[in-house]
Amino acid sequence: MNVDTLVVKNVQKVFGEIEAVKNVDFSVKEGEIFGLIGPNGSGKTTTLRMISTLLRLTSGSITVCGHDVVEEPDEVRKVISYLPEDAGAYKGLTGRGYLRFMAGFFAEGKDLERMVEIGVEIADLGSRIDSKIETYSKGMMRRLLIARAIMPSPRIAIMDEVTSGLDVINTYEIREVIRNIAKGGVTVLMSSHNMFEVDMLCDRIAMINEGRIILTGTPDELKKEYGAANLEEVFVKAVKG
Repeated sequence: MNVDTLVVKNVQKVFGEIEAVKNVDFSVKEGEIFGLIGPNGSGKTTTLRMISTLLRLTSGSITVCGHDVVEEPDEVRKVISYLPEDAGAYKGLTGRGYLRFMAGFFAEGKDLERMVEIGVEIADLGSRIDSKIETYSKGMMRRLLIARAIMPSPRIAIMDEVTSGLDVINTYEIREVIRNIAKGGVTVLMSSHNMFEVDMLCDRIAMINEGRIILTGTPDELKKEYGAANLEEVFVKAVKG
């Protein structure tokens, strides 16, 4: 049986008088593609940032591969990668140059070159890997950033709205990249407001609304439970009671 690589328990995040995340609970098993889904402003990104050690919890606990995000943040950072929705790259570099620069934070010598090779393979940009990033389309940029996140071989890849703003073809191709990442043994935690996307990709999902988890399960289980044709319908029915 797969073990839990991520456990989120009773997590709360308060900004001043605003309770952005309210006693959130969920867990992610090793090798899963797990979707945290909900509308904009529901608490998805705040939750991912706490898991990624970028925001401190107000209360509750999060463990990543057995490491507490508050007590052992450095250990957590060794086993995760985080790709925010608004991530960018150094546009004056080539794609390969950017991957080599980023690989330098994790390795050196032959290990660094091997990491770059892995990144080039994941990005799958052909000869454009040696073009300057300033010439890349948004889809090409997203491929490069995913490659940057995965080439150090994290145990958990955390991706926030990874296909936001992409056209149909690029969105389809990025989904295939994510599937291949998971097949390679990386656990994927992704947030999205695109419920069709997570239905296509995710083994399990948690639906969040106004800072609270309202449903957890496989897409098929939730659609069956609510007699719904799709996850949007599930969400609407769950919110309306």
